[in-house]
Amino acid sequence: MTDPEVESLQDLLDQIAACRVCGDALPLGPRPVLQLSSTARILVASQAPGTRVHESGVPFADASGDRLRAWMGVTKDEFYDAGRIAIVPLGLCYPGRGAGGDAPPRPECAPLWRNRIMAQLRGLRLTLLVGGHAQVDRLGRAPMTERVRAFRAYLPDVVPLPHPSWRSQMWMARNPWFEADVLPVLRAAVRDALA
Repeated sequence: MTDPEVESLQDLLDQIAACRVCGDALPLGPRPVLQLSSTARILVASQAPGTRVHESGVPFADASGDRLRAWMGVTKDEFYDAGRIAIVPLGLCYPGRGAGGDAPPRPECAPLWRNRIMAQLRGLRLTLLVGGHAQVDRLGRAPMTERVRAFRAYLPDVVPLPHPSWRSQMWMARNPWFEADVLPVLRAAVRDALA
């Protein structure tokens, strides 16, 4: 394995694009989807691409992305500026369907790539942990709603968020404090990180 301290970003991206480690287990085949630059200030750490993202090859190119960008208070141009925002899911490829939605990220992916990717992100100011899987990976097990409600405990470096899928609409209706309390702080943290 290559030393992440001397590995070039392009070499890493080329290796990720060629990855076939869990290809036999992926219903649509391998297609790693991420956005990465060594100058990124914000990391959107998410779960895994969905089917639309798999088809397009563009992270969050679906209704979830529209919702996430609205939560963050950024435009599409800002969101897809890899020099400012990195988007790295735990599972880089679409994992297939599971009970009640998409399956969890493939377990092979994060151990293989995560440390090497993070070694490239030396200028990070803010990490958004989008969804329960990303939160468990970084912070350990805890109920997602409790963790999001306690978001101030993770500032200024991290903001835990629910996954912005269509289900988040129902979750937000049950948890109105998210829009009132979390989103203004999230938007301010994003602006500060991008400044």
